[in-house]
Amino acid sequence: MMGLIIGFIVSTPADLTVIINVCLGAAIALGMSGVSSAYVSEAAERRHALGKLEDAMISDLQESTHGQAARLAPLLVALVNGLAPLVFSLLILVPLWLASLGVPLPISPLYGAILVALVLLFLLGVFLGRITDISWLRSGLQTLLVAVVTAALIYLLTGH
Repeated sequence: MMGLIIGFIVSTPADLTVIINVCLGAAIALGMSGVSSAYVSEAAERRHALGKLEDAMISDLQESTHGQAARLAPLLVALVNGLAPLVFSLLILVPLWLASLGVPLPISPLYGAILVALVLLFLLGVFLGRITDISWLRSGLQTLLVAVVTAALIYLLTGH
């Protein structure tokens, strides 16, 4: 989402409604892509693992707890994999929506969206640092650095 917004920043000014619709379309596509790709790969992996377990146990486990888990886990993984980027994208769009409603913002809505994206990415890094038991600050800053480098590359490679 941040790449799209940077693209709008460096391009000829566009109507806010166009920007929101393009970003919303990309957010929905990102969510659907995450759901479908995660489901297909996770379901195949779980079916394979269940098949190996069935072969080892010489038993049909389709109606067992293992069988149910093999069917449910891909759905849960797919939902998380799709909903996380969708929700993040929608949060990034909040400054654009506020501006379209006439709410005065202290900065341009596009720069506000970039700021929201950077804060969310830093917080994601903090979360990952906490759950992996490494420095939350270092992890947050590393994630933020990747975002800033990505933004700089987009900006530089678009000719501005």
